[in-house]
Amino acid sequence: MRRTLALIVLFFSLSAWSVPALALDIREVTSTSGVKAWLVEDHTNPILTLSFSFAGGQSSDPVGKEGRARLVSGLLDEGAGERDSTAFQQALSDDSISLRFSARIDRFSGGLTTLTETRDTAVELLRLALTAPRFDPEPVERIRAQVMASLRNDLQRPRTIASRAWWGASFIDHPYGRSGDGTSDSVSSVTADDLREFVNTTFVRQGLVVSAVGDIDAATLSALLDRVFGALPTFGGSTPAPNVTPKAAGQTFVVQDNVPQSVVVFGHAGIARDDADWYAASLLNEIMAGGFGSRLTEEIREKRGLVYGVYAYLLPLDHAPLIMGGLATQNARVAESVELVRQEWKRMAEGGPTTQELADARTYLLGSFPLRLVDSDGTASVLMGLQEGGLPIDYLARRDALYESVTLDDMKRVARRLYRPDQLTVVVVGKPEGVTATAPVPSVPGVPAQGG
Repeated sequence: MRRTLALIVLFFSLSAWSVPALALDIREVTSTSGVKAWLVEDHTNPILTLSFSFAGGQSSDPVGKEGRARLVSGLLDEGAGERDSTAFQQALSDDSISLRFSARIDRFSGGLTTLTETRDTAVELLRLALTAPRFDPEPVERIRAQVMASLRNDLQRPRTIASRAWWGASFIDHPYGRSGDGTSDSVSSVTADDLREFVNTTFVRQGLVVSAVGDIDAATLSALLDRVFGALPTFGGSTPAPNVTPKAAGQTFVVQDNVPQSVVVFGHAGIARDDADWYAASLLNEIMAGGFGSRLTEEIREKRGLVYGVYAYLLPLDHAPLIMGGLATQNARVAESVELVRQEWKRMAEGGPTTQELADARTYLLGSFPLRLVDSDGTASVLMGLQEGGLPIDYLARRDALYESVTLDDMKRVARRLYRPDQLTVVVVGKPEGVTATAPVPSVPGVPAQGG
């Protein structure tokens, strides 16, 4: 009965989030031990959502141990403290507690959703997962087998191969050049001690960000922060990856694969999230690749029918901001499609957007953003992201003005800075006709060796 009631409450809480999207009352709470969190109180429904992340993720995996952070993310709820995997999972299930973890390139994140009546149990389970994970042999081997099965499937996909080749070529001798998903060999080599080392060096208070949304007040949250995070070390032992500029600028790589349709991944250096030009760059990317009506979709799909979809996005990594994109098309039409991407890059750099394009992009970005704040989970995630980006607590109140302040002259100036067609690094996987490789395919784990 409790579980059924919990699911009903969860449903209504997610479908009837009552706080106006951009009128959130965000408070910073500092616990006795010094752990900080952003809080949005909402007592309409008896539910609490926590989102948090630590500095350090897949890029901290040692050479030959790629996939370590991914394994940790799958194992933290597979036993902790006195509870083995079965008992831990049963405790989550009995009270409909949602506990989740994710390894990203630069950070390791987690989330907790619980009813108020089961909050104490949920908080204790989270505390144990972060401070006393068991990494018992059975769950380690079970999750390892799942990861390796997923890897075998992924490494048959041209898109995965293209992505690995792009990153390997662009970030030689840098952690970004090694896929955080790993390979069968690297995942097989990760031991329980390796998993514990990741926890001990990554789960520290330096670089920790926390957000809380829902049925909790500041005093209760303060005690919760101390209980979950207060005993963590202040500093860790891992060394952040160095800042880096992508290599292989302007090169084209072709990975031969006997498929009827080639997959293309392209990109070059971008603009950092804390750069003053970020807002203009976001508007430009919406104009370039924001879906139907965008320049890439219009020129490559709508006018010529070359692709089902083409995309591009800003990726402001901690140590190398990027602009990335991709498409897939028939082998006979790859060269034309890639050339059109370069032409659109050049056209934007030389002429910038039109007044109407700027107005439409601004309307979309301002109007769609509140949809990310319609439930507690989305709001907590956004607040976590704002803290990760070093943005001020009043950012949501200022966001519209930041985008409204971007002028057409700003857009033209930033377009010249952002779009550099001669710098595009392009990887094609397939049997592309008319595409000439300008460099040999790099030796990258997961990318088939090329003869020649």
